[in-house]
Amino acid sequence: MSVDIMAAEARRRARAVAMETGGLPLVSTFALLTIVAGQLQGSGYGDPAEPEFLSPLENITVAQGRDVHFTCTVNHLGTFKVAWLKSDTKMILAMHTHMVNINPRLSVTHNGHNTWKLYISNVQPKDSGTYMCQINTDPMKSQMGHLSVVIPPDIADDDGSEASAPEGGSVELRCTATGVPEPTVSWKRAGGRNIIFRDEDGSELKVVDNYAGTTLSLRALKRADMGTYLCIAANGIPPTKSRRYEVSVLFEPIVRAASMVVWRAAELQVSLQCYVEASPKAMTMWQRGKSPNGAKLLNSSKYIISENYLNEYAMRMNLTVNRLKKSDFGEYTCLAGNAYGKANVTITLKETPQKTTTTTTTTTTTTTTTERTTAAATTRPPKRHHNKKQKDRNQNTVDVEIHEINNALNLYNVNAYGHSNSTQNEYAQRTERQKVRPSGPPRPYVVYNNATLQQRYITTMQYLFIIFVITSLLIL
Repeated sequence: MSVDIMAAEARRRARAVAMETGGLPLVSTFALLTIVAGQLQGSGYGDPAEPEFLSPLENITVAQGRDVHFTCTVNHLGTFKVAWLKSDTKMILAMHTHMVNINPRLSVTHNGHNTWKLYISNVQPKDSGTYMCQINTDPMKSQMGHLSVVIPPDIADDDGSEASAPEGGSVELRCTATGVPEPTVSWKRAGGRNIIFRDEDGSELKVVDNYAGTTLSLRALKRADMGTYLCIAANGIPPTKSRRYEVSVLFEPIVRAASMVVWRAAELQVSLQCYVEASPKAMTMWQRGKSPNGAKLLNSSKYIISENYLNEYAMRMNLTVNRLKKSDFGEYTCLAGNAYGKANVTITLKETPQKTTTTTTTTTTTTTTTERTTAAATTRPPKRHHNKKQKDRNQNTVDVEIHEINNALNLYNVNAYGHSNSTQNEYAQRTERQKVRPSGPPRPYVVYNNATLQQRYITTMQYLFIIFVITSLLIL
């Protein structure tokens, strides 16, 4: 039998066995290769130079789902053959460029010179192990490389991602992670807030920014514990896996007003605000007045209603009233309610008083008459010191009496000695001209009525009559 026929027969038998078993046992493969090599050498076709490996087979670590390949470089191969085997399973994968193990993810290539490559696509965890590049010499030559398939971390979806309890209660969060190598699990709070551990009485045990462990237990819950907690799984293989757990702390609403009394002028705009805390989220409403039957306010051109959420359980209610009228002043109530209770607060809107300016005007009136009518002058006297008031009044009275005596003497002289024929009106005019205010500080006017003037005139005439009688006696 010729060498070519023997080699073809050996390949046919190898393929038949591979089809039946999915791969040849390692011992059978070695025997087959050795028989073929011996036959080739006995026929005078052997290469005197021994095959040799130019570089070792590398160790490879690859993430699941990636593609990878091993490279085997051999010099002076001659008529010998290169085979690929998986050592831990003792199964042959390929011989030269022919696949023996029927696996669509495996393939081999040869560059036509001295390099052979084994390709593995979409690597799976079961592909991990030791791979061998073998030459069918006697004794055989081989080199091995290890493939490590790693798996990024993953978090099981079996555990719930939400937990809730009334204020003062407890919750327990569990996070199960898988991966190769086995991942570590840690906890953090969203927004960089601390995780607070308390005992059953509510006393703080410790405050941390992260916690390692698959289970997170929170006791004596407060509303500040509400929010998002992150479970983070990592094993050094990117990407890191995380999952969000929502913790709700349940309590009845509380409502506070930014200001209980708000002042604003008419025709202006005003904003009223209420602060609400509630869990679960409360239903909110603005109404006019504090009565439960008050009119509910809705968004319109007159009223603008909005809400701002501050965190998981707190919000701000806003009411803007445009172009205030008299009828808009009064009480406004903000209400909030959930399954655990209701709460409200009333804000009083008052009108700002208008500023007014008062002007005081003083009018002075002076009236002057002749002797036929009573001279009356009304004016507000100037302010004087109290200790000078009586003195000025006495001095003024003396001056008036002196003027009246002088006027009476003049009248007597006129009547007695006939020096003038002036009428009573002329006498009144002369009397008025003689009323000269003496020098010195101003004095208040003295006003006399008709009865007072007549009495003083009679007294003066009696005094003059006595003087006249005495003078006549002296002349006689």
